Amino acid sequence: MSSSQNNSNSSVARYFDTMDYGPAPESDTDARQWLARHAEGFGHFIDGRFTDVSAGARFDTAEPATGQRLAGIAQGSAEDVDAAVAAARAAQPGWLALGGHGRARHLYALARMVQRHARLLAVVEALDNGKPIRETRDLDVPLVARHFYHHAGWAQLQEREFADQVPLGVVGQIIPWNFPLLMLAWKIAPALALGNTVVLKPAELTPLSALLFAELAAQAGLPPGVLNVVTGDGATGAALVAHEGVDKIAFTGSTDVGRLIREATAGSGKSLTLELGGKSPFIVFDDADIDAAVEGVVDAIWFNQGQVCCAGSRLLLQEGIAADFIERLKRRMQSLRVGSPLDKAIDMGSLIDLTQLERVRALVATGVREGASCYQAPGALPPGGSFFPPTLLTNVHPASTVATEEIFGPVLVTMTFRTPDEAVALANNTRYGLAASVWSETIGLALGIAPQLQAGVVWVNATNLFDAGVGFGGYRESGYGREGGREGCYEYLKPRAWAERKPRTAAVAENAANEASKTPAKPSSVLPPIDRTAKLFVGGKQVRPDGELSHPVFAANGQRVGEVGTGNRKDIRNAVAAARSAASWSSATPHRRAQALYYLAENLAARADEFAGRIASLTGVGTLAAEAEVDASVSRLFAYGAWADKYEGTVHVPPLRGVALATIEPIGVVGVVCPDEAPLLSFVSLFAPLMAMGNRTVIVPSEKHPLVATDFYQVLETSDLPAGVINLVTGPAASLAQTLAEHDDVDALWVFGAKALSRNAERLSVGNLKRTLVDHGLATDWHDAASAEGALFLRHATQVKNIWIPYGE
Repeated sequence: MSSSQNNSNSSVARYFDTMDYGPAPESDTDARQWLARHAEGFGHFIDGRFTDVSAGARFDTAEPATGQRLAGIAQGSAEDVDAAVAAARAAQPGWLALGGHGRARHLYALARMVQRHARLLAVVEALDNGKPIRETRDLDVPLVARHFYHHAGWAQLQEREFADQVPLGVVGQIIPWNFPLLMLAWKIAPALALGNTVVLKPAELTPLSALLFAELAAQAGLPPGVLNVVTGDGATGAALVAHEGVDKIAFTGSTDVGRLIREATAGSGKSLTLELGGKSPFIVFDDADIDAAVEGVVDAIWFNQGQVCCAGSRLLLQEGIAADFIERLKRRMQSLRVGSPLDKAIDMGSLIDLTQLERVRALVATGVREGASCYQAPGALPPGGSFFPPTLLTNVHPASTVATEEIFGPVLVTMTFRTPDEAVALANNTRYGLAASVWSETIGLALGIAPQLQAGVVWVNATNLFDAGVGFGGYRESGYGREGGREGCYEYLKPRAWAERKPRTAAVAENAANEASKTPAKPSSVLPPIDRTAKLFVGGKQVRPDGELSHPVFAANGQRVGEVGTGNRKDIRNAVAAARSAASWSSATPHRRAQALYYLAENLAARADEFAGRIASLTGVGTLAAEAEVDASVSRLFAYGAWADKYEGTVHVPPLRGVALATIEPIGVVGVVCPDEAPLLSFVSLFAPLMAMGNRTVIVPSEKHPLVATDFYQVLETSDLPAGVINLVTGPAASLAQTLAEHDDVDALWVFGAKALSRNAERLSVGNLKRTLVDHGLATDWHDAASAEGALFLRHATQVKNIWIPYGE
């Protein structure tokens, strides 16, 4: 045997003894050649081609792992955004006219294109972002293809499954740097499938995979203008958000920027979805498979260097296993390898840039100053670049900075709990609500905890599972809206009936004239009642307003018919507190909620003549029209009684051994501001779907005709409805809507009325990023079920939680 063979055998034996890994670099030749073809710099991709950009309008991007220059990128201006929006607007009618099958063919072609160029896309992504090639190759790129395949199916089925919906039009999409290619697919696949066209703004630090995708998409036959990519920094994104030709903004990024976008789009009529930050809990009970849970922690926080919005960054351990778990976790951390992203044998690559590196360092130092103990995995970090070791912080207080702030790096903080209730309290002790993991071998315990967690995604004995067919999105300051699955499709559609609405002033005047002409109101032949001031309705009882103030109410003929209390900020505060205290309504069975709605309908029907007379007197409509409004209100209560136990979730079957339960949950406490038209029917149409789905409401009735709602107090009082489920505060709509919008204990806000009310509701809701449903001053035909009843309102009255349950050995 030669000496070289002896050396080779010795080397192999040594690797078996030590289990060391040698470098296994992925070739970047093809990626470098592609970059070389664009050595003069990339323009924007508009109307099917790259634009020419002057040298002064470019900036350089760097490779995170080395700090070396990668490419010259165009800095988008308002004019560039305008050109891209114009191209998308021009292309949208033709793209829609292709029909579902035509668009399905294109999305299928995009999926095949991704698979054919998978290696090139994976390498470009690793170079541009700094993440390990194993992740881009084995996770990101396959999931990108899956999104286009899945949404090709929705395009094919659109005419049947979404027959009452139409596309929004031109969609502006802004994606982050942590998953550049995957976020692109999450957003553009459903948008294009359902007939919209897109202007995409990738992160300034990682634009290359988006530019490569656009170039390949054009080669695959995607029509010009359907997908446009404008690169640049935050100013480019702001120009896209502000553009009047954009019908929707879909944003993934930080919560702070999400607030700015919510404020900037307020009152514009743009649809908006926000997928924002997170501080996700990773809960381990004492009966969990500890070794499996340790591996879960590795995937939860050190995947993509912890630069994941749903990273399991808060480890919550039951006290009995905490010491053992930490010991095993530290031992596992010692085997994690940090190195070049193109090395197939490493576990972690580089953070995105030096700015993020310094931020992570500063937050870890803050945690130590506040009392945490820091453990970092041993081993030298590669020279250059933005590398940071896997880090564990123990002895962390729940109120400390590192326990409450999103670090967005490979840093895990740990806390302990004694009981399941304490685990839930710790898990929900955050302003975020994106994801959570629950580890227990007792499936009943895990599935009992999952519904209690205020998060849009819960993984049972797993973490970081994603699929195009399963919705993803958060609660609270993690944003709103869903991406993926059927629920994600609705984010790129609008009801056909709503698309045809007219501005309120003209439409309401026309409807009122039609109704008043049907038959005149009957003159009253009875003596006027003894005057009394209608009170507010808070916590199940009538109460005087805080300021002891009231204001007059007039009939259609100008005659003063009574007074109502003038609610103020404190009255809203009391009503919100009463609603918050009625949390048991959210856990009541759907059957119980259905029975309450039927009972309300029964009691309203028993007093139909009284309500019809009140409506005719206040609004001036004819007797038949008033009676029709009462009948429609009774019917609507019955409709939502029917929906209460029939609007349900579903079971997704993603391509893994397991299921994902898409459960329907109430939002919580919802503020409602009612319009003046059809004062009884609009009032019922807004509170009934919320009540049916388990929400509690604080309602501001019609400012002009509040007596219709105050008459309803007695219906509520005789209908066995728990105190606090429905609270009514009469008074000026503008000021009361403002208070509801600014109240951080209100989870959502529905506002129907003047256009200014919608604008202010959206603008002032940024504090806790509450969900809003507003009409932008467009009139709703409350008698039309397609416009004012059904799934549209039920979707806004609920949020979807997806609970992933893997099974098998």
